[in-house]
Amino acid sequence: MQESAPLQQELERLRREIHYHNYRYHVLDAPLISDAEYDRLMERLKAIEADHPEWITPDSPTQRAGSAPLDRFVKVRHPAPILSLANAFDANGVRAWMERIIKVDERARTANFVVEPKIDGLTVVLTYRNGVFVQGATRGDGEVGEDITANLRTVKALPLRIPVNSDGPRVPDDFVVRGEAFITLQDFDALNRRLQDAGEKTYLNPRNTAAGSLRQLDPALTASRPLTLYVYQIVAADGPTPATQWELLQYLKALGFPVAGEISLQPDLEAAIAACQAIGEKRDTLAYEVDGTVIKINDLNLAAELGFVGKDPRGAIAFKFPAREVTTRLNGIGVNVGRTGVLTPYAILEPVEIGGVVVKQATLHNFDYIAEKDIRVGDRVMLKRAGDVIPYVIGPVTDARTGQEWPYQPPETCPACDQPVEHFEGEVAWYCVNAACPAQLVRNLEHFVSRGAMNIDGMGIKIVEQLAREGLVRDVADIYTLRRDDLLKLEGFAVKKVDNLLQAIENSRQQPLARLINALGIRGVGEVMAADLTAHYSDLDSLGRASADELQQIEGVGPNIAAAIVDWFAREQNQRLLAKLKAAGVWPSVAASAAASAGSQPLKNLVFVVTGMLPGFSRDGIKEYIQANGGKVTDSVSKKTSYLVVGEAPGSKLEKARELGVPILDEAALRKLVEG
Repeated sequence: MQESAPLQQELERLRREIHYHNYRYHVLDAPLISDAEYDRLMERLKAIEADHPEWITPDSPTQRAGSAPLDRFVKVRHPAPILSLANAFDANGVRAWMERIIKVDERARTANFVVEPKIDGLTVVLTYRNGVFVQGATRGDGEVGEDITANLRTVKALPLRIPVNSDGPRVPDDFVVRGEAFITLQDFDALNRRLQDAGEKTYLNPRNTAAGSLRQLDPALTASRPLTLYVYQIVAADGPTPATQWELLQYLKALGFPVAGEISLQPDLEAAIAACQAIGEKRDTLAYEVDGTVIKINDLNLAAELGFVGKDPRGAIAFKFPAREVTTRLNGIGVNVGRTGVLTPYAILEPVEIGGVVVKQATLHNFDYIAEKDIRVGDRVMLKRAGDVIPYVIGPVTDARTGQEWPYQPPETCPACDQPVEHFEGEVAWYCVNAACPAQLVRNLEHFVSRGAMNIDGMGIKIVEQLAREGLVRDVADIYTLRRDDLLKLEGFAVKKVDNLLQAIENSRQQPLARLINALGIRGVGEVMAADLTAHYSDLDSLGRASADELQQIEGVGPNIAAAIVDWFAREQNQRLLAKLKAAGVWPSVAASAAASAGSQPLKNLVFVVTGMLPGFSRDGIKEYIQANGGKVTDSVSKKTSYLVVGEAPGSKLEKARELGVPILDEAALRKLVEG
């Protein structure tokens, strides 16, 4: 007896916990734990009761289908029990279910099966008299539910009257069906966007939203929610109904009820298991959230004769998919620095299994997301992992707060280089703009040597990573201090490769000012903007002295880009980088560039857009040709475009140019324009 005392105590604790979570889920529509965590509690309770059937009591959660109805709604007694299903979590669990029911009735061995999606919504029971919808209720505790008729009338998918068709099936005078009310994923996302735009609280998941929407005292609020439903069972009828589940679903569809599209009739159990797995594989493409499938014996008479085990009918089983939503504790918030300088927060979690993977970290998207969702350190949070995507925090379970949680404040300095970070008005991202930040080094090097910047031929991403890994370059200016002897010591560097690379580096010293400005990676300054800046500033010294107001006088330079330029040049680390470039002789000026490029500027003040492939130029080559002759190249056609240059296989830009009346040139006409 003493040995059983701890087990009995665990049994009572499990019952109390499950009763409480049933109340949170079915009555308040505000669960504190995920379905997967609830399933684990229930499976443990079932295991204890299976070993000690003498301990089973009538009020055990294993003997009930749900929770008591809310007092604020009128109670509705169902004409038959509205039961839930036993769960299997893999194919072997399904096979074990079949072995059990074959022992009850050998006919199950040759049964065929219907496979249906297990939609994650709210069970509803719909009553019709003489073809007219007269009552709708929740499942409640399986025997008694809540009257939500007025709210269900607002659901457009629900037939308020079953159409009477002389060619169709007979409509029973008294007819009760069971279905699932839910919100599609697309509608759920659109609803949350509308609520967010209106400054209202958003929802965590479609299931809670659907349940909460149907249990409003104001039907007008329910009507504003994008609810729909599918029907899959006849609970009661005053006349004959189909003898198989497959025929029943076709019958319901013929009467005008919405029925799920992802259903199938399978000849045997293995085919049914394969159909379940197929639905699981396309889970991410379904229009609604599913947490599994349901396998039902097609012969409804056989299913009924098999009876029940506790609250679970033997004739069907839920094949549950790996959980995609769980709850766990948020122990802290860390920050990653991306290769573009963007700071991205991530959640440091109490380890939890989701989708078959133990997760310790998850993305939090951005700092605005943390503030909007009011996510606090110490919160119990809802975590989601769909398919192979990175797990992310949906939001906090606010009802689980104890008062020990605290709000998070974004960092004021970069965690990688400890320099101040920038947050520009109207932008979501926070930035580290230190050009020497070690977290950004490889990305900065890769951009600096790219074809649109300093165009150092032969210095690809693998070489850049190798140079950074070996510590030979700590910023982009170190490229110009690389020594032949150091490079020859590196793996994969032969004499010819080293000499070619050093020659390409030497050639890059002659790149024009616009190329260097672009290469510096100032936020918002690309090839076109860099070329525009050189029309107003002769070198980096003069650009670095420009004020934000002065920069905004240049067409295309707004407040954020102007602020980014000023801030970049104000950083001490960036000034040290510029000093190293100047010392290395990488300091072009507009005057020097102009002297190096012979001839006049025949395309000065003209704006070009290029589409299609030109036989005489590469993609970058045509841009350089136009810019070298004083022209400006942009990406999109507008009224400000002077000419569209068209090659082979042009895209939609050609049609846009014709609509706006923009002159069109081929390669020969462009050369003729340059040559005068």
